[in-house]
Amino acid sequence: MSAAHEPTEDCQDALETLGRVYWYPLYAFARRVGQAPEDAADLTQKFFARLLDKDFLQSVDREKGRFRTFLLVVFKRFLSNEHQRQKTMRRGGHLNRLPIDVEIGERRYGYEPTDHWTAEALFERRWALTLLEQVVQQLQADYEHKGNLPLFECCKPFLTGNSGGSPYADVARQLGMTESAVRVAVHRMRDRYRELLKHEVAQTLGDASAIDDELQRLKAAVIGPIT
Repeated sequence: MSAAHEPTEDCQDALETLGRVYWYPLYAFARRVGQAPEDAADLTQKFFARLLDKDFLQSVDREKGRFRTFLLVVFKRFLSNEHQRQKTMRRGGHLNRLPIDVEIGERRYGYEPTDHWTAEALFERRWALTLLEQVVQQLQADYEHKGNLPLFECCKPFLTGNSGGSPYADVARQLGMTESAVRVAVHRMRDRYRELLKHEVAQTLGDASAIDDELQRLKAAVIGPIT
């Protein structure tokens, strides 16, 4: 992942993007291990701000492991270190702050499952869901750029294979298309979605051959622990 490279301006940009996208999985982890909302936000902000300063990302081996796994390991270490010196460090300090809205974080955290979900399992689930949300946003941007946003909005429910609502015929009438044309459009949308998903996953891996395995792991993470 580009955030794991030498601390260049591009690396800083990648890190800021990483923080904006993936702050919530780490926030949820901190909350699940017992941190109060404000403390969880402060710790998550401070963690992203210090990644480059402390050269944490220099230890990433792009040939091994998964970036999400590495990130959680480093975050756990960070939480442990912060616990040891929390009495001597002023909250927030002088570090650049990642814009974390505690109210939004708590609203999302309130919907998280509780029984049988460890902090690690919750982090994995939220990482997976956040990644999927990113892919859908990229897909939407593609269609919007081409002036096909209405097509995207109508066909998006079919991405998972179950429309959960209007069948193809209803969508066809709504868009003024034939049912056959809608089926073709959905097929193309699914292909593009899979392409974007694999690309996004590849950014977090050092080994491209592990993409399919990672997709299975992310799917399992969303389902969660079997009880």
